[in-house]
Amino acid sequence: MNIAILFGGSSYEHEISIVSTITMKKVFKKSNLLFIFVSSDRQFYLIDVKDMTSKLFSSGDYKKCKQITLKKGGFFIDGWFGAKPVTFDVALNLIHGRDGEDGKMASLMTFFSIPFISPRLEASVLSYNKLYTKFFAESLGVKTVPYEYLSKTDERKITTPYPVIIKPVRLGSSIGVSIVKNESELDYALDVAFEFDTDVIVEPFIVGVKEFNQAGCYTNDWELSIVEEPHKEEFLDFEKKYMDFSRDSQVLAADMNDALKTKIQENFKKIYHPLFGGAVIRCDFFVIEDEVYLNEINPIPGSMANYLFEDFEEMIYRLASHLPKEKHITVDYQYIHSIQSAKGKA
Repeated sequence: MNIAILFGGSSYEHEISIVSTITMKKVFKKSNLLFIFVSSDRQFYLIDVKDMTSKLFSSGDYKKCKQITLKKGGFFIDGWFGAKPVTFDVALNLIHGRDGEDGKMASLMTFFSIPFISPRLEASVLSYNKLYTKFFAESLGVKTVPYEYLSKTDERKITTPYPVIIKPVRLGSSIGVSIVKNESELDYALDVAFEFDTDVIVEPFIVGVKEFNQAGCYTNDWELSIVEEPHKEEFLDFEKKYMDFSRDSQVLAADMNDALKTKIQENFKKIYHPLFGGAVIRCDFFVIEDEVYLNEINPIPGSMANYLFEDFEEMIYRLASHLPKEKHITVDYQYIHSIQSAKGKA
């Protein structure tokens, strides 16, 4: 299968996307990979497999690669004798953060009729914004941790008892996130968060909480990963999560009872189906007193959470053959013709 990986983007998580994509070279052993880089100024470049190193991007040498354009039906290399198509079977959206996870890329792929693996527009909107994710989960009967919402223009007062965790609403990878242990630390943490976003959510910081990750998708049946209990520290900052995005070997399943595993998987299914059809997502859950709470949805997880699956590549093949299809709408101008006939102008 020919797979085009889209990565980069105008995003605070631009570099993480590059790391994730380089990892895919190790993960896809049978596929023919194409790499389409979206620069920070939103230009498209076709990157040769042999050139896929981090230095290509940090040095700016990617600008020497072929620039391509997006049109109806796909990407094209423009030349003296017309436009030559960049051929592939499916595109894999691996742009973390803005452009990739907020729905822009999903909209472009849908608009230009390009088959792609990624959350569709509505799913992107609801999972990119942490506040909307809360609303979405609650509407499905999936529990979430209590929270407060603050905008940059709001008074800086909270009612949640300390310690709390401050999270920018539209960012991942722990960027702009802080643990606040007392009131004297609140202003600084908000200043940090508001450098990246205009809105934050405030949640209680729960010491010693159990955390589990579940990834998966739906093809002609559920394809669920193992449940992972990630390495626990007080807080995984950007640097630790950055390294996590380069994982390419399978991890061990969490040591847990079947009842808890079933609860986590049932909550995952509620979140996924049907809105996230066509995507591989990872949901991070907290378990507090045997109750399962959604912490966050990762609509485009680091390295696509490949390390949680026994055979990630084969699963991607199955998903590529079970992508949602937009309904074709036939426009026959019958209404306008009827108006013209009524006016005697047929």
